[in-house]
Amino acid sequence: MSTMQLGECSSIAVKLPSRIAGLNRLAYNLWWSWHLEPRELFKSLDRTLWKATGHNPIKLLQQIEPYRLVAAAQNPAFVAKYDTVMQKFDSEISSTSTWLNTSHPEIASGTIAYFSPEFAIHRSLPIYAGGLGILAGDYCKEASDLGLPLVGIGFMYPKGYFHQHLLSDGWQEEIFEELDFNEAPIAQVTTPDRSPLIIEVPLNDSTIRVVMWEVILGRAKLYLMDTNIEQNQPSEREISSRLYVGDRETRLKQEIILGIGGVRALRALGISPSIWHANEGHTAFMMLERIRELMAQGNDFDTAVHQVQATTVFTTHTPVPAGNDAFSVELVERYFHRFRESIGLSRDDFLDLGRITRDDTSFNMTILGLKLSSYRNGVSQLHGWVCRRMWHSLWPKVEEKDVPISAVTNGVHVPTWLSHQMFRLFNKYLGEGWLENHDDPTIWERVMDIPDDELIAARRWLKGKLISFIKNQARKRWCQDRIPADQALALGGLLDSEVLTIGYARRFTDYKRPALILYDMERLQRLIQDDLQPVQVIFAGKAHPQDERGKQLIKEVFQIARDPKCGGRVAFVEDYDMQAARYLVQGVDIWLNTPRQLQEACGTSGMKAAINGALHLSILDGWWYEGYNGTNGWAIGSDIQTISPADRDRYDAESLYDILENRVVPLYYQRDMSGIPHRWAQMVKESIRSILPRFSARRMAKEYTELFYLPASQHLQQA
Repeated sequence: MSTMQLGECSSIAVKLPSRIAGLNRLAYNLWWSWHLEPRELFKSLDRTLWKATGHNPIKLLQQIEPYRLVAAAQNPAFVAKYDTVMQKFDSEISSTSTWLNTSHPEIASGTIAYFSPEFAIHRSLPIYAGGLGILAGDYCKEASDLGLPLVGIGFMYPKGYFHQHLLSDGWQEEIFEELDFNEAPIAQVTTPDRSPLIIEVPLNDSTIRVVMWEVILGRAKLYLMDTNIEQNQPSEREISSRLYVGDRETRLKQEIILGIGGVRALRALGISPSIWHANEGHTAFMMLERIRELMAQGNDFDTAVHQVQATTVFTTHTPVPAGNDAFSVELVERYFHRFRESIGLSRDDFLDLGRITRDDTSFNMTILGLKLSSYRNGVSQLHGWVCRRMWHSLWPKVEEKDVPISAVTNGVHVPTWLSHQMFRLFNKYLGEGWLENHDDPTIWERVMDIPDDELIAARRWLKGKLISFIKNQARKRWCQDRIPADQALALGGLLDSEVLTIGYARRFTDYKRPALILYDMERLQRLIQDDLQPVQVIFAGKAHPQDERGKQLIKEVFQIARDPKCGGRVAFVEDYDMQAARYLVQGVDIWLNTPRQLQEACGTSGMKAAINGALHLSILDGWWYEGYNGTNGWAIGSDIQTISPADRDRYDAESLYDILENRVVPLYYQRDMSGIPHRWAQMVKESIRSILPRFSARRMAKEYTELFYLPASQHLQQA
């Protein structure tokens, strides 16, 4: 990987006793966020403060009493633990014995530029909105683990993250959090004279200045662009403040800066990628900038396009045409007239790059990405089929099955999402090396040997942690905000860790049908009010600030949750974030997913739950279409059918209730004299065995490497 030549990174280090001075370096490398030992090390400095700072080691070191640091440096037990952690850290970061170096050393010396509009790494860096960011963050972590020479390019959104606060009627209120740069695991990129490194990006008839922040993720690096500097006009400074803004012109400006500015940022850093990976259409202007560069070097347009295509991977996550990012042709022409002139294209020829026919009135970013890349993929096998059907018109001369869009099913970063309890269980029964080879299905045959009582004990402990977390959150709102008792009830104040617990935690929007389980309240109430075999349902999720229908759905769920007829067994958990997600995916018994069929591209939250032993109950869509084997969870409804949305809702709700009443509930409560549900435990083990290796980020990253990165790098070598 190329190294930075123009600048360095400045960060604020805390003065520490020399014996443990390495804690500063450790705190600024988010490697600690997916390894238990460094987290335990930081926690042992001050357990209360660790919790109060949101598990942010930088804030911990800034706020801790100096005497505690001195005492830790003189404590033989802490120092021994410190030495072990630092030795592991340095060894992993510097090791050349990685999967990539061993399996594909021919591309180890290059650089993979990974562009994404958002990255979710840890809650100490809240610059994400949802699933796309979680996926990108997991991918970067796995790239580090495998030794992929990856550099991420994205945005720093200092006002991008919002906390969700429900009003007394359940309406979502957004409280935007201003990021404190001094407390985040970031460092500003600077020039040799220690001034900020500034990139210039043309925007219409003006120029925007952009600074960069570096995030270190193990071996990988992430560069985040920021327009909030005094060299820009006040309105320009706000361009990068929030992600996924509703205003189309501001969104276009963001995507110009992400794509064109991202390429220029890499050049300023002295990084020359050999492979370019665009994560979703928001990043596709990156391809245009590379065409302009190649033409400036003397290539003609067709040659430049071919070179860009041959080294570009484009991943689309959107399964419906209306969900793809598009701008009016008038808006694109206004911002790109100078750019298109610089590459010698007429107005129509330029606009054709982002549309199917000249009658189209919008410039589609997914079409741009598909046209300017040779390696294209959806994010599940079913989504790949949907994409080939959806974009067949771009390749009208081939049969639909031969449309050149393949699929790499998403996966989850196992060390990030697997609970400590399941880690310990796997360490005990799977043998040495299971984590390093966790994408090997043969290892997971051994999970069937885990004793049922130990598995169920771990699962009960995790559910207890989840219920305690939710109750504590409800108690805080009741005590601090003086909310009424029925509101505390709706937030989960009466949940019971002995009850079969169903979790639904997604972004609240109409196509995901969060309220499908509430379709027939009489039938649901019979389930939740049963004295011997009760059920409880936990909801969580945010609606986009501009999604009025999503907010209405939250309000509807909340109103039902506060109804005494539900007995406190329906709850809505406020402020769904990465911390709440960990509790939920690790603690529920059932993970529920109910999208309208063919509208879920993948849906990785169910994978996170499954690897922790929660059973999946889902529509056959996204990853579950290929993951369901008949014995590792349940499929709602049937295979793909074309019926009206209203009929589909009724049909799927009926199927959901039938499965709960006749299969899920009886199985969960079927127990021996010791209270162990053996048949349930067997199903949990089958779920883990069949899902964890196939739907891990490790398998995903290896597939990207072998299907796309290797052939792309070979083209570069031949050029």
